[in-house]
Amino acid sequence: MTGGPLAGIRILEVGHILAGPYATMMLADLGAEVIKLEPPTGDLSRQVGDAYFASLNRGKLSICVDLTTEEGQQRLGELATGAHALLVNLKPSAIRRYGLTYDALRRWNEKIVCVALTGYGLDAGDDPAFDYVIQAVTGVAALTGDPDGPPTLPGYSAADNSAGLTAALGLLAQIVSGCGGQVEVSLRDVMLSQLNYRASAYLNEGTEPRRLPFGAHPFYVPAQLFPTSEGYLALFVTHDGFWRSFAAEAGIEGFATMAERARRRDEVLAVVTAALAADTATGWEFRLRPLGVPAAAVRPLPDALAATPEAVVTAGDFRLIGSPVKVAGYVPEYGSPPRLGEHGGVVAHR
Repeated sequence: MTGGPLAGIRILEVGHILAGPYATMMLADLGAEVIKLEPPTGDLSRQVGDAYFASLNRGKLSICVDLTTEEGQQRLGELATGAHALLVNLKPSAIRRYGLTYDALRRWNEKIVCVALTGYGLDAGDDPAFDYVIQAVTGVAALTGDPDGPPTLPGYSAADNSAGLTAALGLLAQIVSGCGGQVEVSLRDVMLSQLNYRASAYLNEGTEPRRLPFGAHPFYVPAQLFPTSEGYLALFVTHDGFWRSFAAEAGIEGFATMAERARRRDEVLAVVTAALAADTATGWEFRLRPLGVPAAAVRPLPDALAATPEAVVTAGDFRLIGSPVKVAGYVPEYGSPPRLGEHGGVVAHR
């Protein structure tokens, strides 16, 4: 396979910053031709910095199109004629105003798939919906942090990235159907979906989610971060086999079943914390990994990158993280991020 599983698929992208561009970059990595339709001022992420823009836009083409003009609308229609899909992440009012819906573009191409990636849905208005806002409104922030501390946020754009991947899935699903149409993905719905077992426990059992120390899992015990003699260890014991192996190595007796460990959570955590204090986080990782026990020392990103050099790829002048999707027989060609308007001469038809 030389062209990638999505070779021959043309996708138009209109949007800024993260969620939409991340979605289309994942598709470009798999061989799709992605054309960014940028306003004369460019995608706003260009203003953040070159490395930031590159991390979301490698391997794409860039055409400057002013969608506020009649000429720009004509160009949009011509490009839509030769495209399989359009993915847009803008406010709902802007999506409609610029003619970026299936209803607006079907006269150019009945089979085009139009994906609207918004904060709350195409019909939900223009309330601001940035990543951190969505994490706050869906309950994610309230679930994160220590019980006695303030709510907090993860150190990366969890909502935007998750929504981008979901939008890519919806786009491909509709292309596979063979029918054109409108697909909607909202950041709010994606994050609520990702609260799956938390939401189910509340909806079906009335169990209100609560924060636990060290990010502890609400069901599995022990499954959280633990302090050690040096550093923190992530330990994730999800069944009795893992517990037996861990307990034997740590010199712990009792608490044989998952139900007992959940019932006696505080006792288990006290015993485990005391045992782990006898070695460093990396020492425990070295001891537990060969036993098949899920455990890892908490390490900063530079250390994580140093440990996985195969994850780093070169795209033009930039070193970036490569595609997480590995397809047998296919090695992506990671192209440079485009200069603004660099590919204004791209033909409109396949």
